[in-house]
Amino acid sequence: MKKISILGSTGSIGTQTLEVVRANQDIQVTALAAGQNIGLLEAQIREFMPKVACVWEENLARELRVRVADLPVKIYSGMDGLLCAATEPSADMVVTALVGMIGIRPTIAAIEAGMDIALANKETLVCAGHIIMELAREKGVRILPVDSEHSAIFQCLNGERQAGNEIQKILLTASGGPFRGWSRQQLERVQVEDALKHPNWTMGHKITIDSSTMVNKGLEVMEARWLFDVDFDQIQVVVQPQSIIHSMVEFADGAVIAQLGTPDMKLPIQYALYYPQRRPLAGDRLDFWSMEDIRFERPDMEVFKGLALAYEAGRRGGTMPSVFNAANEKAVRLFLDRKIPYLTITEMIQEAMEAHRPIDDPTVEEILKAEQETYDLIESRW
Repeated sequence: MKKISILGSTGSIGTQTLEVVRANQDIQVTALAAGQNIGLLEAQIREFMPKVACVWEENLARELRVRVADLPVKIYSGMDGLLCAATEPSADMVVTALVGMIGIRPTIAAIEAGMDIALANKETLVCAGHIIMELAREKGVRILPVDSEHSAIFQCLNGERQAGNEIQKILLTASGGPFRGWSRQQLERVQVEDALKHPNWTMGHKITIDSSTMVNKGLEVMEARWLFDVDFDQIQVVVQPQSIIHSMVEFADGAVIAQLGTPDMKLPIQYALYYPQRRPLAGDRLDFWSMEDIRFERPDMEVFKGLALAYEAGRRGGTMPSVFNAANEKAVRLFLDRKIPYLTITEMIQEAMEAHRPIDDPTVEEILKAEQETYDLIESRW
């Protein structure tokens, strides 16, 4: 019986993880953590009967305790609650599906407790990859990627790295989002509803906006650098509009291995939960007879400046990726609240990066301080 804790259980990845759990009889959920959706969290508690549950705000935790007073579950709140859920002693794997840098401390705590990580919180490696990967090696913990692109790369590397084969290049695919091929002038007219219409994937609001700006792909570039121990010059973003090829790896001999599939996040989630097993999974299959072509395009980094800024932040390193990420988080929230125009998202990121003096090899405290300083900068100017 595999026992898991899910951090971010009411979000897109969290709810799909629970769909995988429903379809299998040998996974037990021992801890759940959510932000504010206590209605859904209560339903999840009643269905999966975890030992521990956490909601961010204490007033919501008090309400949830009343709602589930008939059940033997402990309800916690805040960062202490997240840490409790991340280190629940009976779990052997933690699914980190939180959004934002809030996932760093719980991930570190889970690794220190010796638990494998099914990683869907990309900010953890973007901002603290130098801490996370070294700690995982020290503790003998596996970091299993859940993002479809990183899962694809991980699958392409199966058996290759054990044989000592050299990676020439990681080909990280992108759909191009809803505005692929648009000009800067066209992007000036984008509204929230336009940016939330992803052509291939169904995701949460924040990641959908990030996909439209290609900031999400920039975050994935930085995450791939740490997951697969490669240089930024070895990571090439390739636009593949149909989202059929989820990513590829080119080796030193010129061979390219690709992972293909339908755009369904349950596949990488289940693969991470059961690695190295491949379990049956219901859903659509690729129909190659119906495919007219599979196209590839070069990303336009002049129009989608977020991707170029991500490469710049990643190469500079230190606290600069944290500033990139924090500025984007704040800017996306302002855009979703209709307080800034669409193109101002990347303008905010660029200004925050230009104003920051990065610290090399930062501690968690220095990472979080850089995050707060970035929030303060944006609030003072917009």
